[in-house]
Amino acid sequence: MKLIFKRILFFLLTGFLTLQSIAQDKGLDVDINIGKKEPEWYRQPWVWVVGGAVFILLLVALLRGGKKS
Repeated sequence: MKLIFKRILFFLLTGFLTLQSIAQDKGLDVDINIGKKEPEWYRQPWVWVVGGAVFILLLVALLRGGKKS
């Protein structure tokens, strides 16, 4: 009885997974627009300078906050 139940369950699960994988198969629709070039925010040098300064200030604040004077 358990073997029959396992075989039926296996058949249903493999059928479901097959249908699910077929349902996900669709045509490839790629739209690449390279005409407009805007620099990304992370490519601008001032962003890195400000980020580095904030990181250093946070690091100093955390290291100094642990000392009791």
